[in-house]
Amino acid sequence: MLSFEEALGKLLAAAKPVEEIRRVPLTAASGRVLAVAQTSTVSVPPLDNSAMDGYAVRLADLPAVGTCLPVSQRIPAGTVGTPLQPGTAARIFTGAPVPVGADAVIMQERCEQGEAGVVINHLPRAGENIRRAGEDIAAGAEILAAGTKLRPQEIALAASAGLPELPVFRRVRVGVFFTGDELVQPGDPLPPGAIYNSNRYALRSLLEGLGCEVRDLGTVPDNLDATRQALRQAAADNDLILTSGGVSVGEEDHVKPAVEAEGRLDMWKIAIKPGKPLAFGEVRKAGGTAWFLGLPGNPVAAFITFLIMVRPFVLRLQGVARVTPQIFSLPADFEWLRSDARTEFLRGRINESGGVELYRNQGSAVVNSLCWGDGLIINAPGQTVAKGDRVAFIPFSALLS
Repeated sequence: MLSFEEALGKLLAAAKPVEEIRRVPLTAASGRVLAVAQTSTVSVPPLDNSAMDGYAVRLADLPAVGTCLPVSQRIPAGTVGTPLQPGTAARIFTGAPVPVGADAVIMQERCEQGEAGVVINHLPRAGENIRRAGEDIAAGAEILAAGTKLRPQEIALAASAGLPELPVFRRVRVGVFFTGDELVQPGDPLPPGAIYNSNRYALRSLLEGLGCEVRDLGTVPDNLDATRQALRQAAADNDLILTSGGVSVGEEDHVKPAVEAEGRLDMWKIAIKPGKPLAFGEVRKAGGTAWFLGLPGNPVAAFITFLIMVRPFVLRLQGVARVTPQIFSLPADFEWLRSDARTEFLRGRINESGGVELYRNQGSAVVNSLCWGDGLIINAPGQTVAKGDRVAFIPFSALLS
């Protein structure tokens, strides 16, 4: 079996971003991946401007606290004033350009109205309360790197630089199907020996959360011919085929031989728990191949394996440069005394004291553990955990986008 690190490295080395690039308006760019680095054609702010409501002054006109200056002009935001006359102050509002000649803005709370003008009750330093031109963005500077997944803050940055649209990679297309004659759809009667197909809804939701176009082929009967046909259908117009179930070694597990018949299998069995029977390869189609990833059928194993293996692979197909989630070192509020030869991904959550608690049942079919927990504890092969030890913890919030 490949180690977790070897398997993930192999996946990421194979994945290449989709080639098509689309230009989309900012209103449609959230969640997309930037294909080409962007530079600003303007400085932000374009002019020195006031950081607050107050009075623009010249330091040379303020020999002492209590100086009274006549107000020579009023400058609201969006209006450019005239040069500041010596010996006067300009009433100015937040965001308004600072008039030529002024070298500070005094907040209005430090001023008061006098009979002959405004009384200054504070001696400012040079540049006080002035936002300098270009202090946020300099004209010609790169503001967004290629491979950036665009969040609301990146959209705001692009808008502030005056960019109406952005070049992004097209969405990754993923065909999904599920194997298992025991699977029944929620809402249908549940015969003896059957189970509801939770993986269909979990995996679709996870893929859609990553911004993929999902093509759902439904449940496929447990036989080799049907599985091969589903692979051909899923490969036809998709970049990636994702399945759950049928990748183990039982007599009814047909996905592995079907992939080998329709393409090739590059990786099978990973030293992780849960999720050992993860399969990776390619399926032939007209003009090329589609990637294949086969997940275990147990719902927790499928969910966790998606987060730690499929997610980074999909992100790399999307063109995302940084695919590794942030890992935190936190104190364990539990004991884990039975070590395993594989890397374990345990369901846990952060408690009020800042420690990590462990869900009581770590079985690979206990979906409740995913709802109870708020992240995964990464436990290295052969490692036991005593209370108070530091453990590696990845929040689900870092794995779901």
